[in-house]
This record gives sequence, C-alpha cells and structure tokens, in this order.
Amino acid sequence: MRLLPYVLILGAALLFAPAVLAAGLATPDEAKAMAIKAADYLKANGPEKVFSEFNAKDGTWHDRDLYVLVRDSKGVMVANGENHGLFGKNVLDLKDPDGKAFQREKLTITDAGWINYRWLNPISRQVEPKSQYVIRVGDYLVGVGAYAR
Repeated sequence: MRLLPYVLILGAALLFAPAVLAAGLATPDEAKAMAIKAADYLKANGPEKVFSEFNAKDGTWHDRDLYVLVRDSKGVMVANGENHGLFGKNVLDLKDPDGKAFQREKLTITDAGWINYRWLNPISRQVEPKSQYVIRVGDYLVGVGAYAR
C-alpha cells in the first residue's frame, strides 16, 4: 500500500513527459519569425555588428532549439549560434546524415523560403528532421530552423 503514491507519481510523470518535452521545442512559425527578425536586424545594423550577436549562445538570438545561421553566397558560414566550429568555414558541400546537399539548396532561394533536412537537435542530442526558414539579405542567407515534433 505504501507503494501506491509512488506508482501514481511515476504514472503521472510518464503521462505528461511528452508534453513537457514538446514545450521545449520551437515551432516552424517561431523559427520563421526569428529569421525575419534576424534578417531585418542585419539590414538595419550591418554585418560587423550583428554576426557576433548571432553567435552568442546566451544572447537574444538563441532560444531553446532556435538559433540564427548566416552564410554568404559563396558558402562561408559567418554566424552560427549553435556550432562555432563551422564559423569561417565553407559549408557549401556540407550534407545532412542522409547525404542531402541542403546548403546548396539554399542557393536556389532568391527571396525567402523553406528547406528541409536532418540535423543534430541541440536539446535531444538526436539527429531529427528540421525545417529552416531562409531569407536572402544581399550576399547573405539568414536562416533559423525548427525540429519536427
């Protein structure tokens, strides 16, 4: 009989765990909104000011699993709020774990649009489907992605 309260607590935790985990993930609409905001910020303030802000993991451009990525049209990563190891590297031929050349797909975006690929989720630490909203700002491609639920 003394076990009953513990069993009930465990059952409730298991029942609500998916909702709690999902609450930590951003939606595609939130990713798109952040991408638009980041693109507008880049237009208003210029690359010298904004790239270091986009790179800050504890800054305003990093929210749960959302972070800003900026690459120039030649493929060089100039801002990455999650993986600083890619900063300054040409990522044009980077592929997802399934072999999809998603960075090359970005080149087809003339104004704004979505690309889909699989990538490591910084929260779950698992490779998951991701949709990234990308906006062209002059010579730069600004993107923010959300992981599938």
